[in-house]
Amino acid sequence: MSPELLLVAVAAVPIAALCRRYGLSAPLVLVTVGLAVGWIPGVPEVMLEPDLVLFLILPPLLYSAAQDSSYQAIRANRRAIGLLAVGLPLFTTLVVGLVAYWTVPNLPLAAAMVLGAVVAPPDAVSAQAIGRRLGLPRRIMTLLGGESLLNDATALTAFRIAVVAVGATASLAEGLAMFALAAVGGVVIGLVIGFAVSWLRTWLDDPPMETAIGIMVSFATYFAAEEAHASGVIAVVTAGLFLGSRSVRAGYATRLQDEAVRKSIDAILEAFVFLLIGLQMPFLIEGLSGESWVQVSIDAAAVLAATILIRFVWVYPATYLPRLFSAKIRAREGIPPPGWVFVVAWSGMRGVVSLAAAFAIPLTVEQTGEDFPGRPEILFLTFVVVIGTLLIQGTTLPWVIRRLGVSTDDESADRLAYAAAQDRASREAEQVLDGYAADIGDDDPRRLQVMMLRKWVTTQRNSAWEELGRGPETIGESPTAAGARMRLDVLKVQRSVFIDEHAAGRIGDEVLRMALRQLDFAEAQVDREA
Repeated sequence: MSPELLLVAVAAVPIAALCRRYGLSAPLVLVTVGLAVGWIPGVPEVMLEPDLVLFLILPPLLYSAAQDSSYQAIRANRRAIGLLAVGLPLFTTLVVGLVAYWTVPNLPLAAAMVLGAVVAPPDAVSAQAIGRRLGLPRRIMTLLGGESLLNDATALTAFRIAVVAVGATASLAEGLAMFALAAVGGVVIGLVIGFAVSWLRTWLDDPPMETAIGIMVSFATYFAAEEAHASGVIAVVTAGLFLGSRSVRAGYATRLQDEAVRKSIDAILEAFVFLLIGLQMPFLIEGLSGESWVQVSIDAAAVLAATILIRFVWVYPATYLPRLFSAKIRAREGIPPPGWVFVVAWSGMRGVVSLAAAFAIPLTVEQTGEDFPGRPEILFLTFVVVIGTLLIQGTTLPWVIRRLGVSTDDESADRLAYAAAQDRASREAEQVLDGYAADIGDDDPRRLQVMMLRKWVTTQRNSAWEELGRGPETIGESPTAAGARMRLDVLKVQRSVFIDEHAAGRIGDEVLRMALRQLDFAEAQVDREA
């Protein structure tokens, strides 16, 4: 990595942090800052190699999204997610590609399809963040999450085939065969690596090394799949889904570390990509030198409009036609309100994946060695689509959700389900404690530990029921909340004492770190219970 790229990464993170702190749209701010800085005279040119994006940026982002996804929820909604994550990206690739082919002068059809594949996958991260804050129904959140994960695999596999088709004479049948081979090969390789990594991490039982191996999984999986001429994207998604479902079997330290590390890497990579795209804009515009800006504006408007509208053209028929013709689907899934469907259709913002895929377009055609046709135009139009959808849809989505009154009470249902499960878990735990108590005499010091554990189990059960359906503003501070507050005060005092003892030289660095680690775990437990 060049020093310039490292500086971009270093600058991007604090900008993104400030955006999160003040509730601003980090992608828009980062792109704007990059665009402004890129026009400053004397700023060194920052170019991004396609292989850097393809092998170092996309795999960890896809892997992290897969890890956070629910296989159970995806399976339960597989029909709807399949239509959104497989059918819609392919349809978008075709329609946007044709629109670009008809409007952009001298753009070959295969290159136009590359553009269609690049802008096909929506980035639902922003939509999900808004949805969580505004209380979108769980089903909508599941659809957006499953779509965001799997449509990347569909669109980027189509992108890979379209890139190969530029300069080649592949038939439709050969293209479909290539797609099937890439998809099947990716699934097989992802499962094999997932099984191997799961076994290795369990065998090691070493949280730092388990997390280190987890970091490398996405890169190794992508590289292995690409070397086998399969889809690296599908392989990474498959491995991520498998390992995510197996993470419940890992130790608590590994889970805590994995999540923290993944979120940090995601934040760095996403901030890096958005700032970088802004820095690239002066050079992208230079690549359009000699072009008519009237024509370029027409091209951009046509591609942006097609990208937004085609989602509505697909989502409404895909939602209602199956229910119209199948009583079984109507009975099983019900008929969603029109407002729900509109929110799903409006949640089509493009983001990091489209930007990264655009940069991954090779500079030359592999078969001929000539410049890739229309690459500057494709990069510019991708930028317009990303910024346009973020501005038009991203900034208005909260208003749309509120205006249509799309909300649900899933949170209350979750609390009720959790309280019932916690009640069962507590009663099972009490039976174990009863067994211990039966083997311990009244004068045995170990009986005190049994009593303390019984009190802790009871507190767990009570805290799950205390505020069910009612908040502190209704019932005041609950006993559990009061206990958590007092425990935190005690931990704060203990931490202060250890720090003072270290400052006075009465304990060393190792002792301080050991003490703070124990107090941190205790505080994390209090936060979880509260």
